[in-house]
Amino acid sequence: MASASLPDSPLLTSAKIVIAGGFGVGKTTCVASISEIPPVNTEAWMTAASETVDRLDPGIDKTTTTVAMDFGRLTIGPDLVLYLFGTPGQPRFWPMWDDLCRGAVGALVLADTRDLAASFPAVNYFEQDSDVPFVVCVNLFDGVLHHPLEDVRAALALPARVPLTACDARDPSSVARALLTVVEHAMSRTPRPTAGALAAR
Repeated sequence: MASASLPDSPLLTSAKIVIAGGFGVGKTTCVASISEIPPVNTEAWMTAASETVDRLDPGIDKTTTTVAMDFGRLTIGPDLVLYLFGTPGQPRFWPMWDDLCRGAVGALVLADTRDLAASFPAVNYFEQDSDVPFVVCVNLFDGVLHHPLEDVRAALALPARVPLTACDARDPSSVARALLTVVEHAMSRTPRPTAGALAAR
């Protein structure tokens, strides 16, 4: 009796991606715009009582801050699911970054050219304190790239080996392209087995 053959199905792989950056750079918006599930976030109100530790900038229309993380999920294809973890941006929560980056295959570091100095700590973290491959992405808050990417690279002293791109954190397709850049960069950094190693298996 012939046995019925099961259809081939791709092996599902999941990958953890960290979305990092300074305060108010658009991390929560980025996760919310692309997640296929209702995003989990830990937003807390910023009040006058916390103004000594939380920057209440009247120039930024922001009344809450992430105190732990944002979480979302995105299916890239039949064989790849991305789990997205947004980091808190406030300096007092930076110690959590080590835990959030554990097991991550890559990171998307958002930058705001209106306050580029706020991006230095995040870039420095992934350059000096983490081995997670990362991509820097300029968030187009008003949908316009105000400075050429090479000027941003120079201002951030970003090495050529680190990809630099741009996206609108409100636009799912734009965010998806940025995340694919992270995946491709992470894959390019993953050592491939040699022919000898494969033959030894």
